[in-house]
Amino acid sequence: MEEFDRLLFDVFARGCPSRKALEDVTGRWGILAMVALRDGTLRFNALRRRVDGVSEKMLAQTLHALERDGFVRRDAQPVIPPRVDYSLTEPGRRLADKLIELIELTESLMPGVLDAQNAYDTAKAAS
Repeated sequence: MEEFDRLLFDVFARGCPSRKALEDVTGRWGILAMVALRDGTLRFNALRRRVDGVSEKMLAQTLHALERDGFVRRDAQPVIPPRVDYSLTEPGRRLADKLIELIELTESLMPGVLDAQNAYDTAKAAS
C-alpha cells in the first residue's frame, strides 16, 4: 500500500487505476447499489429488489467489482440456508454520501431535463 501512497492518480490518464474504480462506482448499477447500501446492510435479494431492474448476474458482477475496490463488504454467514450480507466500508460510505447528492441534484433538475428533451425531440422531428 505504501507504494501507492506516493503515486499521483489522474482519472484522465488512460492507464490510471482510478479510472476503473470510478467506472465501477458510477456505472449504471454501481451508483444505485452504493446508494441503496447507504441506508444499511442488505442481503442480495433485498438489494436486488431495491435496485429495480438489475439482473441477478449484473448485480453480482457489480458487487464483486465494488468489493474488490474496497467499497463494499461481503459477509457470508456459515448457516443453512447460506446468508450473505452486503454493506459499505468507510470509503464506500464516503462515496455513497457524494453519490446521493448527485442523485438528488439530478432528480431536482428533471423538470428542466424533460423540457429540454421535448424541445430537442420536437426540433429533430421538424427537421
